[in-house]
Amino acid sequence: MKNRKPLVCLIAMLGFSFAPVTQRCQAEDWPQWMGPKRDNVWNIAKPPQSFAPGSLKASWSMPVAGGYAGPAVVGDRIFVTDLVTKDNVKVDNFGRRSFEGTERVLCFHSKTGKEVWKKEYPVTYAISYPAGPRCTPIVDGDRVYTLGAEGDLYCFEAKDGTVVWSMKLKEQYKTNSALWGYAAHPLIDGDHLITLAGGEGSQTVCLDKKTGKEVWRFGTAPEQGYSPPTIITAGGKRQLILPNPAAINSVDPDTGKLFWTIPYEASNGSIIMSPIQYGKYLFVGGYSDKNILIELGDKTPTAKQLWRDVAKKAMSPVNVQPMGIGDVVYGFDQSGELIAFKIDTGERLWETSKPIGRRPLGSGTAFIVRAGDLFYLFNELGEIIIARMSPKGYEEISREKIIEPTNNAFGRDVIWCAPAFANGCIYVRNDEKLICVPLTK
Repeated sequence: MKNRKPLVCLIAMLGFSFAPVTQRCQAEDWPQWMGPKRDNVWNIAKPPQSFAPGSLKASWSMPVAGGYAGPAVVGDRIFVTDLVTKDNVKVDNFGRRSFEGTERVLCFHSKTGKEVWKKEYPVTYAISYPAGPRCTPIVDGDRVYTLGAEGDLYCFEAKDGTVVWSMKLKEQYKTNSALWGYAAHPLIDGDHLITLAGGEGSQTVCLDKKTGKEVWRFGTAPEQGYSPPTIITAGGKRQLILPNPAAINSVDPDTGKLFWTIPYEASNGSIIMSPIQYGKYLFVGGYSDKNILIELGDKTPTAKQLWRDVAKKAMSPVNVQPMGIGDVVYGFDQSGELIAFKIDTGERLWETSKPIGRRPLGSGTAFIVRAGDLFYLFNELGEIIIARMSPKGYEEISREKIIEPTNNAFGRDVIWCAPAFANGCIYVRNDEKLICVPLTK
């Protein structure tokens, strides 16, 4: 067995009136991982330009338990998941010892923080870094979908938490959880919910989102992997890109039929990022300095490798999803450095460790969100940063600490929970509380 070094995939929810989400949906909602279009763009008309020192204060704070899952916000509702346990789960647990606890799905009022509803179910964790669930809830119409760290998949009524359907992926597909658990955020595509499952012939499954009934299944891999299902358009077709620990695959999202595959080993199963497309190019990177650039066919759904695993080229992301803007990608390498590179060549334009500290920290983490021409970084120290980034470099404008890191990794205190940006606020949690911090006047 290969040495499995510690990291956490990222990279993951009474008394108030509630209109269906479809009627309440606004441009500034944050209904799932990375926002409305899963691109980490904050749709706010007048984004904050700077912060005065000491100006950012939580308007409310509510107790939550452990977890890496970020919140989802739609209208006046916020959903988040956590793990309640008496065990010490702030450990690497590479030996996969078992821990008992309860996963919860929590719904709060986004303006006041008051609890609206709560659902819970017992779990046994036997994964590395067992502090809690990883995946952000998905709000789709009047339904909320959640995926727990050990494969408990639920569909709830958003208004009151009534269970519409549920599935235990490990039991259904006769598999075990990956080392770092179920951490790939499911994808809603029309009437379908697509998720990594595992097992023979069912590495990825497509379910009817209304009933949970299986529509198709695809692939076999050593483990499920962690890369969220991602749909692109190339070669005249919608293509579902599925990196797994043994290959990068493209399938028809409606049928699961294979378009193309490129064998590609993910060290420790750790390709975690969603693939980034720019024109005919598709970039994927992962742990142990993995990087690959694929050229997509322009008239048919085909692909070929251009280069792979070149030292000091592009980046190898782990906890944080990179962001592509035109032909430049910005993101955090496994070294903890923020890097900008040209997607077509992999040429690094610049790199800096400033968002995390003066020196690079292994798996250093800062989640990147963009609004207009500004970037908002939430780092593992619990700080929010406003910055400018361009092909020419990184320029920091403001920095303010808003929450304490309550977990640990590599011998340091960290907070590795993706925030949500909505209602002019940042919503973020650690292993003790969920807070709302207004960012606009």
